[in-house]
Amino acid sequence: MTDSAKYIIGTSGYSFADWAGPFYPPGTKRSEMFEYYARQFQALEVNFTFYAIPNPRVLERMASRAPADFEFWVKANQETTHKQNRAVNSEFVANLEPLRAAGKLSGVLLQFPQSFRRTIENRKYLSAVLEDFKSLPAAVEFRHDSWDAPAALEALRERNVTLVVPDVPSVRGLFRPPPTATSRTAYLRLHSRDPKQWYRGMAERYDYLYSQEELKSILQQWAPLQEQVDRIYAFFNNCHRGQAAQNAEAFRRILGQIS
Repeated sequence: MTDSAKYIIGTSGYSFADWAGPFYPPGTKRSEMFEYYARQFQALEVNFTFYAIPNPRVLERMASRAPADFEFWVKANQETTHKQNRAVNSEFVANLEPLRAAGKLSGVLLQFPQSFRRTIENRKYLSAVLEDFKSLPAAVEFRHDSWDAPAALEALRERNVTLVVPDVPSVRGLFRPPPTATSRTAYLRLHSRDPKQWYRGMAERYDYLYSQEELKSILQQWAPLQEQVDRIYAFFNNCHRGQAAQNAEAFRRILGQIS
């Protein structure tokens, strides 16, 4: 039986022009999108921080405009995860202080590319990065299936770092573990299930709408994990044409969180 109270649902990003109509009321300005989003969902993956080091004043404004119980997961910068440049980490962590001070920072999401394989060198790099972020809760998403190893998961458990379970197509080489927890927090990111689109480009990769049957099946698969964790975050990253928001709302309806 699903414990709906443990699920915290949101999307990866919120400020998309093509969400006006499918999700936001037609004509909604970008400056109005966050407040509308925060009335519909409980949490947000902040993804603009992947492209630029976050400005603390921007995060402070977001925290002030969000409901008291709203939560933020902040995506680590590409310098850290994709270019293996740790020089930005100290500033990145410091600039998250407005969210932490407001009690709304759930943690930092470290999403590594598929090229980041489980080599000795990369294991050492990951260990160093997690040390840089040790003052904050951290969640790690792998894309290469070499990380699907008991030793890798145990290393996360020892550090109390959350494993992100990506929902992705059945494509050779992709990290596709079953529902798994390495901390008292579980984390699901829903990307796509279309293998034909995965390597066609970023726009095509995440152009996918989950069916009601798929969403119900996901909840059934995650139900046995509920007793092991305090909360389960589920973020939809299929962001084109508002699909992520539509699926997130449908997921909440299935859970009985909204009517």
